[in-house]
Amino acid sequence: MTTRPTLLGYVRADALSCAEELAAATDSLALFASTEGYTLGTVYTERDAAESAAFHALLDEAKRTDVRAVVVPTLQHLGAVGGIRPQLEFHQAADLR
Repeated sequence: MTTRPTLLGYVRADALSCAEELAAATDSLALFASTEGYTLGTVYTERDAAESAAFHALLDEAKRTDVRAVVVPTLQHLGAVGGIRPQLEFHQAADLR
């Protein structure tokens, strides 16, 4: 049995309008991971974009576990964090609904 690589998720709550959208975004990340041959690991939800605590926790996990792929629902979820593309490969899951 082959182990699927782990994919981390990142969602910014301020890019969504309600809790139902957060649930739908998480579902789209899980669908993307499964479709692309990954196992969805932790989905980090940024509650305060000014603090970027969830984003930094995601980077810490990626460094600690050697994860190389992160998925976001749309590119809007990366709006407040820059300069990260050389470190991780980002995928967009929005077109899988």
